[in-house]
Amino acid sequence: MDPGLRTAADRAAWLARNAVDSLPSGELAAKLEQADLGRRPLRVKLGIDPTAPDLHLGHAVVLRKLAEFQQLGHTVVLIVGDYTARVGDPSGRSRTRPVLSPEQIEANARSFSEQAAAVIDIGSIELRFNGEWLDMEAEQLFALARTTTVAQLLERDDFAKRYGAHEPISVLELLYPLLQGYDSVAVAADLELGGTDQKFNLLLGRDVQRAYGHAQQAILTVPILPGLDGVQKMSKSLGNDIGVSEPPGEMYAKTLSLPDEALAQWCALLSDAPAPAGLSARDAKRALARELVTRFHGAEAARRAEQEFDRVFVERGVPEQIDESSFIAVNGSVHVPALIAELFDISRSEARRLQDQGAVRVNGEPLRADERDVGAERLDGAVLAIGKRRHRRLRQAG
Repeated sequence: MDPGLRTAADRAAWLARNAVDSLPSGELAAKLEQADLGRRPLRVKLGIDPTAPDLHLGHAVVLRKLAEFQQLGHTVVLIVGDYTARVGDPSGRSRTRPVLSPEQIEANARSFSEQAAAVIDIGSIELRFNGEWLDMEAEQLFALARTTTVAQLLERDDFAKRYGAHEPISVLELLYPLLQGYDSVAVAADLELGGTDQKFNLLLGRDVQRAYGHAQQAILTVPILPGLDGVQKMSKSLGNDIGVSEPPGEMYAKTLSLPDEALAQWCALLSDAPAPAGLSARDAKRALARELVTRFHGAEAARRAEQEFDRVFVERGVPEQIDESSFIAVNGSVHVPALIAELFDISRSEARRLQDQGAVRVNGEPLRADERDVGAERLDGAVLAIGKRRHRRLRQAG
């Protein structure tokens, strides 16, 4: 152990150094001291609902905090919310979340646990699925519901706003914080981690634990990582995310697209060290991109990703590996907006707009706005590029 972290107070300060809330005040240090005296590691809980198939860098922020507790010898309890995902966490939401099928939830849960291994030591954690205890009898659910009042739940900012705006709030959503709190009862959590948007749920978990006669958990909240837009919370649904399993080249290029004003926060939350002093924003983003790709894919992958980025975007070359797609010509020609819409999953109007802006190229040459229909012989074997990062090698079918 680091000599500077020998006392419980020192360790509490280190763990909370880049957190937002450590509540109640002094509770983390007290629990660490109790753990020292009882020679029992703390049980540190994090719950993640598998509502999407991939973890992104926003998840990595809280997972990195879990890893710090691992380094100090505490027990990490990672709860995959296979049951709460059926409800949908309303935190930060202005509307009810869509319901996922059991098959989607199961597939996402498997993917989550595999991807988390890129950030934490998955072999030494306690991995639980909350369907183990939330698939409960009605009598047990009624007992849980009695622990909290509707007035308490409507104190939540997102619920209060939706209620005030006369927007629907399902009874199922009102149950979500209670179900999350019961997770803490089921795994005997000493401490729970979450983003700042989870603060209400984490505090309510203390109330639920008390109602069941359990010791109350401390809570630690970490900042919310802004997405690639630099403003909104990183989210798969908003399309402003970087997945931890994304290919090295995509991860590198996306990191470089981050707005300069978000760079300091990204470095603080994702980097093992602050950006080297004196670097330009561009070079600091390159350093962060190399670090991230190295963490998730290895140093050699980071080196190749940087070389490929420079070749394609700095030297204006073509990627070495390009997905190949076939097309069918009609009367010897192809309607380009329709082809773009099919290959890149965008609308035809968006494809036309991109072509009007000169963002559509064939073998490096921009297609003019009036070139909507192009001869098949020109496209067969050519590289179709949309913007800087989307490329397809075209082959005529048949």
